[in-house]
Amino acid sequence: MIKMLSADDKLAEIKRLYYQTSRATIKQDFAKAIDLLKSMSSEEERERVAVYMDGLSQMRSDWAVRRKKEKGIRKKE
Repeated sequence: MIKMLSADDKLAEIKRLYYQTSRATIKQDFAKAIDLLKSMSSEEERERVAVYMDGLSQMRSDWAVRRKKEKGIRKKE
């Protein structure tokens, strides 16, 4: 049975993803957070999670840049 999440449940899940994500899981965690964000019915709900979404996006970008730099360093060796 699929449980419908309340707005508070969605916020809690996005917060959990934000605090528990890692470099290895950021792509999946960000995708899940986006899906939760899209399922929110009001602008007020989306505003409540904006800071966590911004943080997840920044982590995804930072880790992607580092990954590219590391691949570039390995190729030169």
